[in-house]
Amino acid sequence: MSSEPLHVLIIGAGTGGMCLAHGLRRAGISVAVYERYRTRSDGLHGYRVGINPTGCRALRECLPPELFQTFLATTAQPPRYFNVLTEQLHRTASFPLRPDADPTSIDQSVSRMTLRQVLLTDMEDVVHFGRTFTHYQQHDDRVTAYFADGTSATGDLLVAADGTHSAVRRQYLPHAVVKDAGSINIASKIPLTEYTRGLLSDEVRQGISLIFGAGGVMGVLHVMEFKWDRRGELKPGIGVTDASMISGWPGLLYDNTRDHINLIVWSTASRFPANVMELRGEPLAQIALELTRNWHPNLRELLRHSDPGSVVPVKVATSVPVEPWPSSRVTLLGDAIHTMTPGRGVGANTALRDAALLRRELVACASGAKPLLSAVADYEAEMIRYGFARVADSLRTNGTNGDDPIYKPVIGRLAMLAARGYFSVTSRVPPLRRKFVDQLYEYRGAESG
Repeated sequence: MSSEPLHVLIIGAGTGGMCLAHGLRRAGISVAVYERYRTRSDGLHGYRVGINPTGCRALRECLPPELFQTFLATTAQPPRYFNVLTEQLHRTASFPLRPDADPTSIDQSVSRMTLRQVLLTDMEDVVHFGRTFTHYQQHDDRVTAYFADGTSATGDLLVAADGTHSAVRRQYLPHAVVKDAGSINIASKIPLTEYTRGLLSDEVRQGISLIFGAGGVMGVLHVMEFKWDRRGELKPGIGVTDASMISGWPGLLYDNTRDHINLIVWSTASRFPANVMELRGEPLAQIALELTRNWHPNLRELLRHSDPGSVVPVKVATSVPVEPWPSSRVTLLGDAIHTMTPGRGVGANTALRDAALLRRELVACASGAKPLLSAVADYEAEMIRYGFARVADSLRTNGTNGDDPIYKPVIGRLAMLAARGYFSVTSRVPPLRRKFVDQLYEYRGAESG
């Protein structure tokens, strides 16, 4: 290894890459991030992401303390219930979630755009926008990244944090592929107004609701309410600490997030037209309405009030597990290596877990405790184990895999009734209800699995 201080190149300014960048800079390790988008407001980052205890701990470890408090201040109102509903809004189950005082022990709901702005705060000297990665070249003790604009950058380690379609992974691990999971989502955002709020019961408005629709059409609904209003000004009654954090945070200037309802409808890919991935806005909303013809009028009314610019299709993808590879001066984190379906809601959190783990290994390297390649190997050994375990878990969740029995024409109805029956019984028997909630928190906060 060179006698020069360690310098790390990160490709991609997403959640995992920026968490790692903060953690390295905070530890005194030189780091540079290269992002293909041209500005900090580009890209589709407006939908909800749940940051669970694992993700919160990673952010707390990597971010400067004041910025971590800004993250907490900019989260949405936390969900109070996990609901399971029919397509007619009949309640199958409702599980009260824990009102824990420690904000790192519960799920935090945050807008992707807001989280992006938090992670870009005070990183102007680290993040280089408009740099589309094309390829890299490893030398004896360095690695060079090349970009479409003709520029390049050289460092000691190249970290792929460039997502599901990672260009770094295509070169480094061409056998590590991502395949369609066989299901498609139509995601929409509905402005939260007095009218749209009135379409939902209090329990639904204050929770995350999973919709088991007849005929194999699924959905998830969640209301996002923030501490600022439609004009971007603080709402009345916000605590002094949060008000101070938000009012002094420059990221709000770039954040267009306002109170809204997330409504996602999904099913097996065969239920959608062949050109669905090319559609946006009103034509796509019409497809969602056609899929939900037998849904409650209030849910369909929400779809009609969706912001046309927000309606997008998402083809659910999943990584095919690969065997460990010889470690080098290139490594990967997050979706660049273990893309997973949204079935267990841990994709972003696993990327954050990667970032915190890699940071710890690189700090050990920078301190002289271990050589760089040993640090990378130790990181990869653990990351591969838990990362692909999470991929497998997500595929086993109801409806995320296009081959799920719930979508079959004959046995689908029985599978739907079985799923509803499981949740109904579990929510009504106190010991089972407590066990379900305990397991939910244990899984989403786990560091060992």
